[in-house]
Amino acid sequence: MKTEFTAEQLENPKIVRANEILRSCVHCGFCTATCPTYQVLGDELDSPRGRIYLIKDMLENDRVPDAKTVKHIDRCLSCLACMTTCPSGVHYMHLVDQAREYIEERYKRPLGDRALRWILARILPYPMRFRVALLGAKIGRPFARLMPDARLRAMLEMAPKQVPPVSRNDDPQSFAPQGARKKRVALMTGCAQRALNTDINDATIRLLTRLGCEVVVAEGAGCCGALTHHMGKTDESHATAAKNIKAWAREMDGAGLDAIVINTSGCGTTVKDYGHMFRHESLATDAARVSAIAMDVSEILMQLDLPQGEDKDMVIAYHAACSLQHGQKIKTYPKDLLKRAGFAVVEPADSHLCCGSAGTYNLMQPEISKQLKARKVRTLEAKNPDVIAAGNIGCMMQIGSGTGIPVVHTVELLDWATGGPKPPAMTRAAQGMTGVPILR
Repeated sequence: MKTEFTAEQLENPKIVRANEILRSCVHCGFCTATCPTYQVLGDELDSPRGRIYLIKDMLENDRVPDAKTVKHIDRCLSCLACMTTCPSGVHYMHLVDQAREYIEERYKRPLGDRALRWILARILPYPMRFRVALLGAKIGRPFARLMPDARLRAMLEMAPKQVPPVSRNDDPQSFAPQGARKKRVALMTGCAQRALNTDINDATIRLLTRLGCEVVVAEGAGCCGALTHHMGKTDESHATAAKNIKAWAREMDGAGLDAIVINTSGCGTTVKDYGHMFRHESLATDAARVSAIAMDVSEILMQLDLPQGEDKDMVIAYHAACSLQHGQKIKTYPKDLLKRAGFAVVEPADSHLCCGSAGTYNLMQPEISKQLKARKVRTLEAKNPDVIAAGNIGCMMQIGSGTGIPVVHTVELLDWATGGPKPPAMTRAAQGMTGVPILR
Protein backbone atom coordinates (compact mmCIF):
# COMPACT_ATOMS: atom_id res chain seq x y z
CA MET A 1 0.00 0.00 0.00
CA LYS A 2 1.34 3.40 -0.96
CA THR A 3 1.50 5.94 1.86
CA GLU A 4 2.11 9.67 1.78
CA PHE A 5 3.19 10.67 5.25
CA THR A 6 5.27 13.83 5.38
CA ALA A 7 8.85 13.96 6.64
CA GLU A 8 7.60 15.87 9.66
CA GLN A 9 5.01 13.19 10.45
CA LEU A 10 7.65 10.48 10.17
CA GLU A 11 9.58 12.07 13.01
CA ASN A 12 6.92 10.54 15.26
CA PRO A 13 7.88 6.90 16.12
CA LYS A 14 4.20 5.92 16.24
CA ILE A 15 3.67 7.16 12.68
CA VAL A 16 6.82 5.34 11.59
CA ARG A 17 5.35 2.09 12.93
CA ALA A 18 1.96 2.78 11.32
CA ASN A 19 3.69 3.50 8.02
CA GLU A 20 5.55 0.18 8.18
CA ILE A 21 2.32 -1.71 8.79
CA LEU A 22 0.33 0.12 6.11
CA ARG A 23 3.02 -0.41 3.50
CA SER A 24 2.99 -4.16 4.13
CA CYS A 25 -0.69 -4.43 3.11
CA VAL A 26 -1.20 -5.53 -0.52
CA HIS A 27 -5.03 -5.15 -0.67
CA CYS A 28 -5.46 -8.90 -1.27
CA GLY A 29 -8.63 -9.17 0.83
CA PHE A 30 -7.80 -12.55 2.37
CA CYS A 31 -8.63 -10.97 5.73
CA THR A 32 -12.27 -10.48 4.77
CA ALA A 33 -12.80 -14.26 4.63
CA THR A 34 -12.08 -14.69 8.35
CA CYS A 35 -13.29 -11.39 9.81
CA PRO A 36 -16.32 -12.03 12.06
CA THR A 37 -17.76 -8.52 11.78
CA TYR A 38 -17.52 -8.55 8.00
CA GLN A 39 -19.35 -11.88 7.91
CA VAL A 40 -22.10 -10.55 10.18
CA LEU A 41 -22.44 -7.03 8.73
CA GLY A 42 -21.29 -7.47 5.12
CA ASP A 43 -19.75 -3.99 5.02
CA GLU A 44 -16.27 -3.56 3.55
CA LEU A 45 -15.56 -0.91 6.17
CA ASP A 46 -16.22 -3.53 8.84
CA SER A 47 -13.41 -5.69 7.49
CA PRO A 48 -9.71 -5.33 8.32
CA ARG A 49 -8.97 -4.04 4.82
CA GLY A 50 -11.70 -1.42 5.10
CA ARG A 51 -10.54 -0.33 8.53
CA ILE A 52 -6.96 -0.10 7.29
CA TYR A 53 -8.08 2.38 4.61
CA LEU A 54 -9.95 4.42 7.22
CA ILE A 55 -6.95 4.45 9.55
CA LYS A 56 -4.59 5.38 6.73
CA ASP A 57 -6.75 8.32 5.70
CA MET A 58 -7.13 9.50 9.29
CA LEU A 59 -3.43 9.33 10.16
CA GLU A 60 -2.07 10.64 6.85
CA ASN A 61 -4.31 13.70 6.93
CA ASP A 62 -3.77 14.18 10.66
CA ARG A 63 -7.47 14.85 10.94
CA VAL A 64 -9.96 14.77 13.75
CA PRO A 65 -11.73 11.40 13.54
CA ASP A 66 -15.29 11.53 12.24
CA ALA A 67 -18.22 9.51 13.56
CA LYS A 68 -18.11 7.13 10.59
CA THR A 69 -14.48 6.19 11.15
CA VAL A 70 -14.99 5.79 14.89
CA LYS A 71 -18.03 3.55 14.37
CA HIS A 72 -16.16 1.08 12.19
CA ILE A 73 -13.03 1.04 14.36
CA ASP A 74 -15.20 0.50 17.45
CA ARG A 75 -16.84 -2.49 15.77
CA CYS A 76 -13.50 -4.30 15.49
CA LEU A 77 -13.24 -7.20 17.94
CA SER A 78 -9.43 -7.30 17.84
CA CYS A 79 -9.83 -11.05 17.42
CA LEU A 80 -6.76 -10.94 15.13
CA ALA A 81 -8.04 -13.68 12.83
CA CYS A 82 -6.95 -11.37 10.02
CA MET A 83 -3.34 -11.63 11.19
CA THR A 84 -3.49 -15.42 11.00
CA THR A 85 -4.91 -15.24 7.48
CA CYS A 86 -2.78 -12.41 6.07
CA PRO A 87 -0.10 -13.69 3.65
CA SER A 88 1.81 -10.40 3.91
CA GLY A 89 2.24 -10.36 7.67
CA VAL A 90 0.35 -7.11 8.27
CA HIS A 91 0.52 -6.40 12.02
CA TYR A 92 -3.06 -5.24 12.29
CA MET A 93 -3.03 -5.38 16.10
CA HIS A 94 -0.49 -2.60 16.47
CA LEU A 95 -2.24 -0.51 13.83
CA VAL A 96 -5.74 -0.69 15.28
CA ASP A 97 -4.41 -0.12 18.80
CA GLN A 98 -2.72 3.05 17.58
CA ALA A 99 -5.94 4.14 15.87
CA ARG A 100 -7.86 3.69 19.11
CA GLU A 101 -5.36 5.78 20.99
CA TYR A 102 -5.60 8.47 18.30
CA ILE A 103 -9.40 8.44 18.50
CA GLU A 104 -9.37 8.61 22.30
CA GLU A 105 -7.14 11.67 22.19
CA ARG A 106 -8.96 13.59 19.44
CA TYR A 107 -12.58 12.51 19.22
CA LYS A 108 -15.27 13.67 21.63
CA ARG A 109 -17.73 10.85 22.00
CA PRO A 110 -21.39 11.35 22.91
CA LEU A 111 -21.92 11.71 26.65
CA GLY A 112 -23.40 8.21 27.03
CA ASP A 113 -20.40 6.61 25.34
CA ARG A 114 -17.95 8.58 27.45
CA ALA A 115 -19.79 7.66 30.64
CA LEU A 116 -19.91 3.94 29.79
CA ARG A 117 -16.22 3.80 28.94
CA TRP A 118 -15.33 5.71 32.08
CA ILE A 119 -17.34 3.30 34.22
CA LEU A 120 -15.82 0.20 32.61
CA ALA A 121 -12.29 1.56 32.96
CA ARG A 122 -12.87 2.37 36.64
CA ILE A 123 -14.51 -0.93 37.59
CA LEU A 124 -13.46 -3.98 35.57
CA PRO A 125 -9.69 -3.81 36.23
CA TYR A 126 -10.28 -3.65 40.01
CA PRO A 127 -11.53 -6.94 41.52
CA MET A 128 -13.20 -5.50 44.63
CA ARG A 129 -14.91 -2.71 42.71
CA PHE A 130 -16.06 -5.27 40.17
CA ARG A 131 -17.49 -7.47 42.93
CA VAL A 132 -19.50 -4.55 44.30
CA ALA A 133 -20.70 -3.69 40.79
CA LEU A 134 -21.80 -7.28 40.21
CA LEU A 135 -23.83 -7.23 43.40
CA GLY A 136 -25.45 -3.97 42.32
CA ALA A 137 -26.18 -5.37 38.88
CA LYS A 138 -27.78 -8.41 40.50
CA ILE A 139 -30.29 -6.12 42.21
CA GLY A 140 -30.99 -4.28 38.97
CA ARG A 141 -31.17 -7.34 36.72
CA PRO A 142 -34.97 -7.81 37.00
CA PHE A 143 -35.32 -4.35 35.50
CA ALA A 144 -32.93 -4.93 32.59
CA ARG A 145 -35.69 -4.92 29.98
CA LEU A 146 -36.68 -1.42 31.01
CA MET A 147 -33.28 -0.03 30.11
CA PRO A 148 -33.42 1.96 26.84
CA ASP A 149 -29.73 1.38 26.06
CA ALA A 150 -28.79 -2.14 24.93
CA ARG A 151 -25.36 -1.70 26.49
CA LEU A 152 -26.87 -1.06 29.92
CA ARG A 153 -29.09 -4.10 29.49
CA ALA A 154 -26.01 -6.18 28.64
CA MET A 155 -24.29 -4.98 31.80
CA LEU A 156 -27.26 -5.90 33.99
CA GLU A 157 -27.58 -9.29 32.33
CA MET A 158 -24.09 -10.10 33.61
CA ALA A 159 -25.45 -10.12 37.16
CA PRO A 160 -24.70 -13.44 38.88
CA LYS A 161 -26.90 -15.45 41.16
CA GLN A 162 -23.93 -15.44 43.49
CA VAL A 163 -20.48 -13.88 43.49
CA PRO A 164 -17.78 -16.40 44.41
CA PRO A 165 -15.98 -15.71 47.70
CA VAL A 166 -12.56 -14.10 47.55
CA SER A 167 -9.78 -16.65 47.15
CA ARG A 168 -6.86 -16.02 49.45
CA ASN A 169 -4.69 -17.83 46.91
CA ASP A 170 -4.76 -14.59 44.92
CA ASP A 171 -2.91 -12.74 47.69
CA PRO A 172 0.87 -12.14 47.26
CA GLN A 173 2.66 -15.27 48.48
CA SER A 174 4.64 -18.31 47.38
CA PHE A 175 3.40 -21.89 46.98
CA ALA A 176 5.96 -24.63 47.44
CA PRO A 177 6.27 -27.41 44.85
CA GLN A 178 5.41 -31.00 45.61
CA GLY A 179 8.72 -32.85 45.47
CA ALA A 180 11.84 -31.47 43.85
CA ARG A 181 11.51 -28.01 42.35
CA LYS A 182 11.68 -27.97 38.57
CA LYS A 183 10.78 -24.33 37.95
CA ARG A 184 10.01 -21.12 39.77
CA VAL A 185 7.16 -19.24 38.09
CA ALA A 186 5.04 -16.18 38.76
CA LEU A 187 1.30 -16.58 38.30
CA MET A 188 -0.61 -13.61 36.96
CA THR A 189 -3.87 -13.66 38.94
CA GLY A 190 -5.52 -10.97 36.81
CA CYS A 191 -8.42 -8.69 37.69
CA ALA A 192 -11.90 -9.55 36.38
CA GLN A 193 -11.17 -13.27 36.70
CA ARG A 194 -10.57 -12.82 40.44
CA ALA A 195 -14.12 -11.52 40.79
CA LEU A 196 -15.89 -13.80 38.35
CA ASN A 197 -14.29 -17.23 38.77
CA THR A 198 -11.78 -18.01 41.51
CA ASP A 199 -11.68 -21.70 40.56
CA ILE A 200 -9.26 -21.05 37.69
CA ASN A 201 -6.35 -19.63 39.66
CA ASP A 202 -6.89 -22.18 42.43
CA ALA A 203 -6.70 -25.04 39.92
CA THR A 204 -3.65 -23.53 38.22
CA ILE A 205 -1.73 -23.32 41.51
CA ARG A 206 -2.62 -26.90 42.46
CA LEU A 207 -1.61 -28.25 39.06
CA LEU A 208 1.67 -26.37 38.77
CA THR A 209 2.82 -27.21 42.29
CA ARG A 210 1.84 -30.86 41.72
CA LEU A 211 4.08 -30.88 38.65
CA GLY A 212 7.08 -29.43 40.48
CA CYS A 213 6.75 -25.66 40.20
CA GLU A 214 7.18 -23.11 42.93
CA VAL A 215 4.39 -20.64 42.20
CA VAL A 216 4.76 -17.00 43.21
CA VAL A 217 2.01 -14.39 43.30
CA ALA A 218 4.11 -11.24 43.11
CA GLU A 219 3.49 -8.24 45.34
CA GLY A 220 2.14 -5.33 43.28
CA ALA A 221 1.04 -7.31 40.19
CA GLY A 222 -2.54 -7.04 39.01
CA CYS A 223 -4.50 -6.14 35.88
CA CYS A 224 -2.52 -6.51 32.65
CA GLY A 225 -3.90 -3.26 31.21
CA ALA A 226 -5.64 -4.86 28.23
CA LEU A 227 -9.12 -3.50 28.95
CA THR A 228 -8.03 0.14 28.96
CA HIS A 229 -5.40 -0.46 26.27
CA HIS A 230 -8.09 -1.54 23.80
CA MET A 231 -10.16 1.53 24.69
CA GLY A 232 -7.25 3.71 23.59
CA LYS A 233 -6.64 4.88 27.16
CA THR A 234 -2.87 4.55 26.90
CA ASP A 235 -1.86 6.41 30.04
CA GLU A 236 -4.15 4.26 32.18
CA SER A 237 -3.17 0.98 30.55
CA HIS A 238 0.55 1.75 30.77
CA ALA A 239 0.28 2.75 34.41
CA THR A 240 -1.34 -0.59 35.19
CA ALA A 241 1.10 -2.57 33.07
CA ALA A 242 4.06 -0.77 34.63
CA LYS A 243 3.09 -2.13 38.05
CA ASN A 244 3.29 -5.66 36.66
CA ILE A 245 6.61 -5.05 34.96
CA LYS A 246 8.14 -3.70 38.16
CA ALA A 247 6.67 -6.49 40.30
CA TRP A 248 7.91 -9.28 38.03
CA ALA A 249 11.28 -7.63 37.42
CA ARG A 250 11.84 -7.63 41.18
CA GLU A 251 11.16 -11.36 41.27
CA MET A 252 13.43 -11.94 38.28
CA ASP A 253 16.24 -10.00 39.93
CA GLY A 254 15.59 -11.64 43.29
CA ALA A 255 15.06 -15.40 43.53
CA GLY A 256 14.60 -15.57 39.75
CA LEU A 257 11.77 -16.67 37.47
CA ASP A 258 11.65 -19.30 34.77
CA ALA A 259 8.32 -18.03 33.46
CA ILE A 260 5.42 -15.69 34.06
CA VAL A 261 2.37 -17.92 33.73
CA ILE A 262 -0.90 -16.47 32.45
CA ASN A 263 -4.14 -18.45 32.40
CA THR A 264 -6.28 -15.78 30.73
CA SER A 265 -5.23 -15.66 27.11
CA GLY A 266 -6.51 -12.13 26.54
CA CYS A 267 -4.08 -10.97 29.21
CA GLY A 268 -1.32 -13.14 27.78
CA THR A 269 -1.48 -11.47 24.38
CA THR A 270 -1.06 -8.07 26.01
CA VAL A 271 1.74 -9.07 28.41
CA LYS A 272 3.67 -10.64 25.55
CA ASP A 273 3.39 -7.26 23.81
CA TYR A 274 4.76 -5.22 26.73
CA GLY A 275 8.11 -5.01 24.97
CA HIS A 276 6.48 -3.19 22.08
CA MET A 277 4.18 -1.09 24.24
CA PHE A 278 7.06 0.26 26.32
CA ARG A 279 9.76 0.36 23.63
CA HIS A 280 10.18 4.13 23.89
CA GLU A 281 9.80 4.40 27.67
CA SER A 282 12.15 4.10 30.63
CA LEU A 283 10.84 0.60 31.41
CA ALA A 284 11.73 -0.66 27.92
CA THR A 285 14.41 -3.12 29.07
CA ASP A 286 12.37 -4.63 31.89
CA ALA A 287 9.26 -4.74 29.70
CA ALA A 288 11.16 -6.72 27.09
CA ARG A 289 12.47 -9.08 29.78
CA VAL A 290 8.94 -9.68 31.05
CA SER A 291 7.53 -10.30 27.58
CA ALA A 292 10.33 -12.75 26.85
CA ILE A 293 9.34 -15.13 29.67
CA ALA A 294 5.55 -14.61 29.59
CA MET A 295 3.82 -17.90 28.82
CA ASP A 296 0.29 -19.18 28.54
CA VAL A 297 -0.34 -21.90 31.09
CA SER A 298 -0.55 -24.47 28.27
CA GLU A 299 2.99 -23.55 27.17
CA ILE A 300 4.52 -24.16 30.59
CA LEU A 301 2.55 -27.38 31.01
CA MET A 302 4.02 -28.70 27.77
CA GLN A 303 7.44 -28.38 29.41
CA LEU A 304 6.42 -30.32 32.51
CA ASP A 305 5.76 -34.03 32.92
CA LEU A 306 1.99 -34.14 32.74
CA PRO A 307 1.17 -37.81 33.41
CA GLN A 308 -0.55 -39.89 30.76
CA GLY A 309 -4.12 -40.36 31.91
CA GLU A 310 -6.50 -43.23 31.38
CA ASP A 311 -9.48 -42.85 29.07
CA LYS A 312 -12.03 -40.66 30.87
CA ASP A 313 -14.91 -41.59 28.55
CA MET A 314 -15.70 -37.90 28.31
CA VAL A 315 -15.97 -35.68 25.23
CA ILE A 316 -14.55 -32.19 25.57
CA ALA A 317 -15.43 -29.55 22.99
CA TYR A 318 -12.42 -27.25 22.89
CA HIS A 319 -13.11 -23.59 22.17
CA ALA A 320 -9.99 -21.86 20.86
CA ALA A 321 -9.92 -18.32 22.25
CA CYS A 322 -8.93 -15.78 19.60
CA SER A 323 -6.29 -14.27 21.85
CA LEU A 324 -4.69 -17.71 22.14
CA GLN A 325 -4.90 -19.05 18.60
CA HIS A 326 -4.49 -15.75 16.74
CA GLY A 327 -2.86 -13.43 19.27
CA GLN A 328 -0.33 -15.91 20.64
CA LYS A 329 -0.33 -18.48 17.82
CA ILE A 330 -0.97 -21.32 20.29
CA LYS A 331 -3.25 -23.78 18.55
CA THR A 332 -2.45 -27.36 19.53
CA TYR A 333 -1.07 -27.30 23.09
CA PRO A 334 -4.39 -27.19 25.00
CA LYS A 335 -5.82 -30.00 22.86
CA ASP A 336 -2.62 -32.05 23.18
CA LEU A 337 -2.70 -31.70 26.97
CA LEU A 338 -6.37 -32.66 27.24
CA LYS A 339 -5.80 -35.73 25.08
CA ARG A 340 -2.78 -36.73 27.15
CA ALA A 341 -4.91 -36.45 30.28
CA GLY A 342 -7.38 -38.97 28.82
CA PHE A 343 -10.14 -36.81 27.36
CA ALA A 344 -11.62 -37.12 23.87
CA VAL A 345 -11.34 -33.70 22.23
CA VAL A 346 -13.53 -32.30 19.47
CA GLU A 347 -13.58 -28.87 17.84
CA PRO A 348 -16.55 -26.95 16.46
CA ALA A 349 -16.94 -25.86 12.86
CA ASP A 350 -15.28 -22.53 12.08
CA SER A 351 -13.21 -22.75 15.24
CA HIS A 352 -11.17 -19.77 14.05
CA LEU A 353 -14.13 -17.40 14.47
CA CYS A 354 -14.67 -15.24 17.57
CA CYS A 355 -17.38 -15.96 20.15
CA GLY A 356 -18.09 -12.24 20.49
CA SER A 357 -16.73 -11.66 24.00
CA ALA A 358 -13.51 -9.79 23.14
CA GLY A 359 -12.86 -8.03 26.44
CA THR A 360 -15.53 -5.35 26.83
CA TYR A 361 -16.93 -5.85 23.32
CA ASN A 362 -19.99 -7.77 24.54
CA LEU A 363 -20.85 -4.76 26.70
CA MET A 364 -20.12 -2.02 24.16
CA GLN A 365 -21.36 -3.79 21.00
CA PRO A 366 -24.01 -6.14 22.44
CA GLU A 367 -26.05 -6.74 19.28
CA ILE A 368 -23.10 -7.90 17.16
CA SER A 369 -21.74 -9.84 20.11
CA LYS A 370 -25.00 -11.74 20.57
CA GLN A 371 -25.00 -12.85 16.93
CA LEU A 372 -21.47 -14.15 17.24
CA LYS A 373 -22.28 -15.90 20.51
CA ALA A 374 -25.32 -17.64 19.03
CA ARG A 375 -23.27 -18.99 16.13
CA LYS A 376 -20.46 -20.17 18.41
CA VAL A 377 -22.86 -21.92 20.79
CA ARG A 378 -24.60 -23.68 17.89
CA THR A 379 -21.36 -25.06 16.53
CA LEU A 380 -20.19 -26.20 19.95
CA GLU A 381 -23.48 -27.87 20.87
CA ALA A 382 -23.53 -29.61 17.49
CA LYS A 383 -20.62 -31.73 18.73
CA ASN A 384 -22.73 -33.05 21.66
CA PRO A 385 -19.91 -32.65 24.18
CA ASP A 386 -20.04 -33.45 27.88
CA VAL A 387 -18.06 -30.31 28.67
CA ILE A 388 -16.84 -27.21 26.84
CA ALA A 389 -13.27 -26.13 27.64
CA ALA A 390 -11.63 -22.78 26.95
CA GLY A 391 -8.54 -20.89 28.06
CA ASN A 392 -9.99 -17.44 28.57
CA ILE A 393 -12.48 -16.18 31.19
CA GLY A 394 -14.20 -13.84 28.73
CA CYS A 395 -14.98 -16.70 26.34
CA MET A 396 -16.18 -18.86 29.22
CA MET A 397 -18.58 -16.15 30.33
CA GLN A 398 -19.84 -15.48 26.83
CA ILE A 399 -20.41 -19.11 25.85
CA GLY A 400 -21.68 -20.11 29.28
CA SER A 401 -24.44 -17.52 29.11
CA GLY A 402 -25.86 -19.25 26.04
CA THR A 403 -25.66 -22.98 26.78
CA GLY A 404 -26.58 -25.51 29.43
CA ILE A 405 -23.37 -27.48 28.86
CA PRO A 406 -20.83 -26.84 31.65
CA VAL A 407 -18.02 -24.52 30.56
CA VAL A 408 -14.69 -24.86 32.36
CA HIS A 409 -11.13 -23.71 31.96
CA THR A 410 -8.76 -26.19 30.35
CA VAL A 411 -6.53 -26.09 33.42
CA GLU A 412 -9.44 -27.17 35.66
CA LEU A 413 -9.82 -30.37 33.65
CA LEU A 414 -6.08 -31.04 33.76
CA ASP A 415 -6.03 -30.43 37.52
CA TRP A 416 -8.92 -32.88 37.98
CA ALA A 417 -7.27 -35.49 35.76
CA THR A 418 -4.08 -35.38 37.85
CA GLY A 419 -5.61 -35.62 41.32
CA GLY A 420 -7.42 -32.35 41.91
CA PRO A 421 -11.13 -31.83 42.60
CA LYS A 422 -13.78 -32.08 39.95
CA PRO A 423 -14.40 -28.67 38.35
CA PRO A 424 -17.22 -27.03 40.34
CA ALA A 425 -19.07 -26.02 37.17
CA MET A 426 -19.41 -29.69 36.26
CA THR A 427 -20.71 -30.57 39.71
CA ARG A 428 -23.28 -27.79 39.56
CA ALA A 429 -24.37 -28.88 36.10
CA ALA A 430 -24.89 -32.44 37.37
CA GLN A 431 -27.14 -31.00 40.07
CA GLY A 432 -29.27 -29.27 37.45
CA MET A 433 -27.67 -25.85 37.69
CA THR A 434 -26.83 -25.51 34.01
CA GLY A 435 -24.46 -23.17 32.22
CA VAL A 436 -21.91 -21.01 33.98
CA PRO A 437 -23.55 -20.23 37.31
CA ILE A 438 -21.82 -16.88 37.76
CA LEU A 439 -23.78 -15.66 34.77
CA ARG A 440 -27.03 -17.56 34.86
